Amino acid sequence: MSTLRAEADALVWGSDDEILRLEAWGADALRVRATRGGELPEPLGADGALLDVASPEPEVEVGADGASITNGLLRARLDADGSLRFERSDDGRPLLAEHDPHFVDPRARHYGHRPDGYWRVEASFSPHGDERLYGLGQQQHGQLDQKGCVIDLVQRNTQVTVPFLLSSRGYGFLWHSPAVGRVELADNGTRWVAEASRGLDYWITTADSPAGILERYSAVTGRAPMLPERAAGFWQSNLRYRSQAEVMSVANEYQRRGLPLDVIVIDAGHWTVMGDWRFDEELWPDPGAMVRELDALGVQVIVSVWPTVNPTSENLETMREQGLLARTTYGPPHASWLFDNRPPGALPLELYDATDPAARRFLGERLREGYLRHGIEWFWLDADEPEIKPLEPGRLEYAGGPGEAVHDLYPHLHARAVWEAMREAGVEAPLTLNRSVWAGSQRYGAALWSGDIHSSWAALRAQIPAGLNVGLAGIPWWGTDIGGFKGGVSGDRGFRELLVRWFQFAVFTPIFRLHGLRQEGDPGFEDITELVGTEDEPDAFSLAGFSGGPNEVWSFGEDAYELIAPLLHLRQRLRPYVMEQMRTAHEHGLPPMRAMLLEFPDDAEAWGLADQFMFGPDLLVAPILEPGATAREVYLPASAAWTDAWTGAAVGVGRHVAAAPAERIPVFVRDGAPVGRVFGEVV
Repeated sequence: MSTLRAEADALVWGSDDEILRLEAWGADALRVRATRGGELPEPLGADGALLDVASPEPEVEVGADGASITNGLLRARLDADGSLRFERSDDGRPLLAEHDPHFVDPRARHYGHRPDGYWRVEASFSPHGDERLYGLGQQQHGQLDQKGCVIDLVQRNTQVTVPFLLSSRGYGFLWHSPAVGRVELADNGTRWVAEASRGLDYWITTADSPAGILERYSAVTGRAPMLPERAAGFWQSNLRYRSQAEVMSVANEYQRRGLPLDVIVIDAGHWTVMGDWRFDEELWPDPGAMVRELDALGVQVIVSVWPTVNPTSENLETMREQGLLARTTYGPPHASWLFDNRPPGALPLELYDATDPAARRFLGERLREGYLRHGIEWFWLDADEPEIKPLEPGRLEYAGGPGEAVHDLYPHLHARAVWEAMREAGVEAPLTLNRSVWAGSQRYGAALWSGDIHSSWAALRAQIPAGLNVGLAGIPWWGTDIGGFKGGVSGDRGFRELLVRWFQFAVFTPIFRLHGLRQEGDPGFEDITELVGTEDEPDAFSLAGFSGGPNEVWSFGEDAYELIAPLLHLRQRLRPYVMEQMRTAHEHGLPPMRAMLLEFPDDAEAWGLADQFMFGPDLLVAPILEPGATAREVYLPASAAWTDAWTGAAVGVGRHVAAAPAERIPVFVRDGAPVGRVFGEVV
């Protein structure tokens, strides 16, 4: 027995064991919620991706055989048996439909029993062989079109889940669940899975272009604020600067050489111990004076803060008493193993509970006391997936629910904690640099970087589709560790070539930041990451005396320096253009680093280009991705006129081979845009 009824702003279907609700949510969009029996679950509210936005009143029609609900360009049709499909309202073009099951198959909406009151939820949709699928956050598989992939919906270092999908069929789809799960983008159908959820929750929209879809998506998940001006310049970082004096010496050397420096990053280990969230006063005697001196040089400070708490932290007992820590349900009685300044050896670390509003307020208070009072307003939220060991989210219990149900939400709420703490203290433009984010994190001033990737050509190649899909998932502020995080040997000629080519690519990414664990020789082990996360490492090791090799632009030999230094000046000249693109992201949700399909949606070739991209609307960038290469093939769409950015010469459209001498990569200017003038200064 089933029922269909219209409400003022929704269409509701019910059966003996399921209730389904469709409602208008923003322009040309619908939200779908369902559950097995009972009442619909409460939405995630302010904790989730979807904002409570004003929506048009939909058109709802109910008939004997089914019903429909229409919001602008999007219409959903619901059969009497509960089957659901979506189409364009203007021309009836099919967009997405639940699969038509065989009579013995599970239904398209399936709820598997769990003993804890949650369901294992599945939603299955019919296939289209010619469909291309983009977004889903940051993956490292090197593909732009993700049709044919199986993607784990889980936060991991370098793998970032933002469960928004953009389809070549003209729709955008947000899986509004922070549960651990997966999406299967197979030739025989698409299936979304949440391992632990109160019910089904997703949002779908349509528009006349991919850019229009992103504009609608960002309208309901929140637009990024304006990027602070200094963040558009060059960021210097290293693993790690060990003292106030060392930071000042680096900044002063940039000043002496006449090199642009806009942000300097103080990495892990500057603290007393994890969870104190303050400087070690022995090595950082006057952080306020340091911040003021750097500010006078035009340099912003950002410091690394982790969500983990050392067993010797001054805050641990208070946090335990107030219930501000995540709890374990099985396995080790702590969140992870890691090294800290003290005591030596691998330590059992606790994890503050970002799903708990009280814990977020506690963290905010500590950050204001430990850093903001010194003038530090920006924070690097490292290991915010969160990094747990072993990586089994199901063994943690949060205030917001079981780990399997809320794990993917953690970095989103962690960024929110910092954003709200700084805004409440009067900071106009907070910014966080994050190793993980979730859908909607952009509204909290969250920049994403691609995590602890390898220093390799393969890793560089993977960053282009990774960054493009991040932008297509609604996160406009993105960058990488220039040169990769681990495996780079400063004196190796092969690494120096990689670093230069990486710099040339990174000039045209939203966040232009040098970072990495560099090796000059043998630091006593191959890689610090080999020492993280185990219980049986040498007791003598701690972060207190550790730092990687030098990682400033002059650290890689004169030949490399002569190629890198002009790129810093080029980025400075590009800054007005970069800020124009940040304004577009703020107002319309379009990322600065754009897949070709965003600018050329009517060009079929553009939908398959994973190794070149647009930086804003006017610059086409084609990085060098192979060692020893001095040329590469580039595709220039025929709907524009193109000039070589470096020479000003007109270039024909279509595919051709572009020169790439050691000092530059192929960059082309569209339709004579004014930004092309900044390149003539370096020819």
